Amino acid sequence: MEFRGLILPTLLGLVLVGPGFGQRGDADISEWMNAKEKVIKNLEDKLGNVEQCKNDVEALDSRLNATVDELTRQRAETDKLKTENEDLKIRLDATEKQIDELKQNISAKAAPQIAFSASLASFGEIYKGPCTDRTLIFKRVFSNIGNGYNSNTGVFTAPVSGLYYFTFATYGYNTHTVGAILTKNDVLQISTYDSPTADGSDSSSNAAVLQLAAGDEVHVQLWENGRVFDNLNGHTTFSGFLLFPV
Repeated sequence: MEFRGLILPTLLGLVLVGPGFGQRGDADISEWMNAKEKVIKNLEDKLGNVEQCKNDVEALDSRLNATVDELTRQRAETDKLKTENEDLKIRLDATEKQIDELKQNISAKAAPQIAFSASLASFGEIYKGPCTDRTLIFKRVFSNIGNGYNSNTGVFTAPVSGLYYFTFATYGYNTHTVGAILTKNDVLQISTYDSPTADGSDSSSNAAVLQLAAGDEVHVQLWENGRVFDNLNGHTTFSGFLLFPV
């Protein structure tokens, strides 16, 4: 509006102060005034268009500034998300590393497979006892996973520290005490026992869970003056396995 206010008086001054203005007739003056009015009207229209363009430019500039502000905000948000994603990636990598370490530890600590089972007689029939060496050597080995049991000595040696389950059974006739003792490092743990009776034969069994350190020895031995019997039917047996390491 300031531009228009300045330009219009100047134009009007030029129009009104034309050459020979006071020397023309009324018809000429009227015609001249009409022409000048048209010129002024045309100038006013052009000034209006200029002002509209100016308003449009100002509106466009305002929209542009708003767009710049929005882009700046979005960029800041994007940078924030990028930082958060980088932090999440670092945490995820650390978590994956911990999982891998746990897997390795679990794999390293996985319970070894240790189990054995054997009977006294590997062929024919066998009577064991009474004898000086009362250790029962179970020759017929059904399984020996982990090689903890020695079929030459009858002794089981713990490969690793842990809790082990042991069971044994004895069978014999009434002429002698029937039974045996389960020992840990030569110390009595549990036993089976049946004194001589009038019946034809006797059998019994027992079991225990023992905590062993690696290298501890477990074996079965006869009672003093005891005797047991076995054949391929597997009456007198000795078995054990690792429950879990400790």
